[in-house]
Amino acid sequence: MIQRVSVIDSHTGGEPTRLVIAGGPDLGRGPLPERVKLFRAEFDAFRSAVVNEPRGSDVIVGALLCEPTDPTCAAGVIYFNNVGYIGMCGHGTIGVAVSLAHLGRLAPGTHRLETVVGVVTVTLEGPNRVSIENVPSYRLHQDRAVEVPGLGTVRGDVAWGGNWFFLVSDHREELKLDNIARLTDVTWRIRRALTAQGITGTNGQEIDHIELFGPPSSSAADSRNFVLCPGGAYDRSPCGTGTSAKLACLIADGKLHPGEVWRQESIVGSIFEGTAQRDGDRIIPRIRGNAYVNAEATLLLDSADPFCMGIRS
Repeated sequence: MIQRVSVIDSHTGGEPTRLVIAGGPDLGRGPLPERVKLFRAEFDAFRSAVVNEPRGSDVIVGALLCEPTDPTCAAGVIYFNNVGYIGMCGHGTIGVAVSLAHLGRLAPGTHRLETVVGVVTVTLEGPNRVSIENVPSYRLHQDRAVEVPGLGTVRGDVAWGGNWFFLVSDHREELKLDNIARLTDVTWRIRRALTAQGITGTNGQEIDHIELFGPPSSSAADSRNFVLCPGGAYDRSPCGTGTSAKLACLIADGKLHPGEVWRQESIVGSIFEGTAQRDGDRIIPRIRGNAYVNAEATLLLDSADPFCMGIRS
């Protein structure tokens, strides 16, 4: 038996998104958080089949297009990766918007998309240019210390931008593409140490993204980052939710004013532009970036294939 799954592949600043537009599981029409629970409990093999080898890779972020519960939204979307599910994905949302425009399902202008962590607003500014008004973001802890084996004391901010981040500016690492192995090792050590020492987001939520900052490679940006994603891959884009978390910290410290542009460079040199407005003790970030469609494909899930549902780590 062969199951056919229609996808649109894109990349945002180098980071891939695979949008499932047909052939996905029926998750019903309940709230998206409830649909994610059903996805995880009954259809997790589908997640693996779409993004894991041999069809995918650790770096691919999947996006399942679904009916929104909010009638004002153009679509609903559930994000996932090689190890699980993601509340919000900035680069993925930019990729989804460009992919829907490519399909003729999204016109230039402003639209609402429903995600697991809330509704976000996307503005299609051109064929490949999108800005996102993200969910409210904030810093939970400033200058939190964690003891990391082999590294000593590492200090960083714990912040929410749609996912939980530990943001580190004071480190000795070189943020260069040829230093990926070292950067991955360092950030994995930090993540494990946070878990071991019980340092979390609100309600005990795991901090599953680690972000290092350093000087940009050119005057076109204000900062360069390296972002470790939940499944162990690094983000090729500047990370939309990570940039949102960074904006929250910058504004809290008075280093960035509301409405002022912050240009965040990724480890591969792509750039997101970020601005934010205050919303009480939180901020509303806006992230702007480019995405490009690079494939229309039909995935074939053959039940006779021993690796049909992907190779799980």
